[in-house]
Amino acid sequence: MNLTAVYVQDGEWIVAWLAEMPRVHTQGKTIEEARENLRDALELTFATKREESERNLVGKTVLQRETLAVGV
Repeated sequence: MNLTAVYVQDGEWIVAWLAEMPRVHTQGKTIEEARENLRDALELTFATKREESERNLVGKTVLQRETLAVGV
């Protein structure tokens, strides 16, 4: 899966977000810095969602876990 990063100039900053996940957003002084920060923001989002998911599983019987490949 590939995601679409959007970069816009906002004053002295480059603001970046993912078109497919607009709540994953960040900024940087350069496109390179904004790109790196965007990757970090996405990783943090996934980690947070995994933790939330684990908390929601307490007391439930998990039938299966699998890696899901996504092609868009």
